[in-house]
Amino acid sequence: MKTVEHYNFQHKKALIRVDFNVPLNENFEVTDTSRIVAAKPTIIKVLEDGGSAVLMSHLGRPKGQKNPDLSLKHICETVSDIIGVQVKFAEDCVGPAATDAVASLKDGEVLLLENLRFHGAETEGSEEFAEQLSRLGDIYVNDAFGTAHRAHASTTIVARFFPNHKCFGYLLAQEIKAIDKVMQTGQKPVLAILGGAKVSSKITIIENILDKVDHLIIGGGMTYTFIKAQGGQVGGSICEEDKTDLALEILEKAKDKGVQVHLPVDVVAADDFNNQANTQIVDVDKIPEGWQGLDAGPRTLEQFGKVILGSRTILWNGPVGVFEMDNFSKGTIAVGNHVAAATKEGAFSLVGGGDSVAAVKQFGFGDKVSYVSTGGGAMLESLEGKTLPGIAAILHA
Repeated sequence: MKTVEHYNFQHKKALIRVDFNVPLNENFEVTDTSRIVAAKPTIIKVLEDGGSAVLMSHLGRPKGQKNPDLSLKHICETVSDIIGVQVKFAEDCVGPAATDAVASLKDGEVLLLENLRFHGAETEGSEEFAEQLSRLGDIYVNDAFGTAHRAHASTTIVARFFPNHKCFGYLLAQEIKAIDKVMQTGQKPVLAILGGAKVSSKITIIENILDKVDHLIIGGGMTYTFIKAQGGQVGGSICEEDKTDLALEILEKAKDKGVQVHLPVDVVAADDFNNQANTQIVDVDKIPEGWQGLDAGPRTLEQFGKVILGSRTILWNGPVGVFEMDNFSKGTIAVGNHVAAATKEGAFSLVGGGDSVAAVKQFGFGDKVSYVSTGGGAMLESLEGKTLPGIAAILHA
């Protein structure tokens, strides 16, 4: 696997695909800088070698239209502050504005190109557009895991124009290694904690990881489809009635493969979907009509805790309750504490997927787990066993 470590960038222009699709507030200020911080080591490596960096990214979904609200110029100062170098800005990502800016770029300098998605050709994976981008650098570096599952011009197609001069940035290389550790090389016992609302959105992940894990914890809204499938009463809890057969099939497959599945035994049920609702703790298969399970109960968390603390490799994807509401966040916080404790004892823990990453950030677990993935969709597709086009483009000539 070729990374920036394999190259000396002296007097070279590195064309780096970063993922600066960051949230902005109404004043166009960046409210979460973690993606920019994550790209910093790769950019610094290029500069310290004596090269220059041409950064390309998308922001939002402008759908091929120039939208001033989604201009990357809004984030230029923040990127400058984080990298410690005044970042220059090109008013376009192709054409004279880009080529002129790149031509005048000196060693040690950084240039940020305008939003790639102002051109429809980017998401269409246009070869012509990719060729125009390729003229802006000597070496292509992909460091954008968040878009590695898209066969877009800047993430995949452009690599064709650098047959012998392309590599992964530090961040993307780390992501690949972290997933590989869970799926291939992790110490046993291997545990997957899958939460979230729907079985249907996680089915391919579950099917793919059953060969890799020893334990599977199922939490969150998915729970109730499994409980209903086994004849339990789930009251008004979220439940995919049409997926109950599938749930039984998963349990059967897990049993055949010797995977222990751990479902909640009790839940915090509420009489309404809001933080002020009345609550009671009930057995997971005896939720009264008019009540819905919104968090894992105390006995469940005790059992989950034992499984987590006994594991050496942990994948956590999805919360185990409606953590956005204080009164139903205790389960997700408890799981986070257990994962942090296991990590402290030497386990490898990977957290990925939008909601679990949001929970980890919200409750301050970011530096207490081994790795927090920066890519939601890309992470999920990796776990489903798919080869991501952005990764394949670097690995193959």
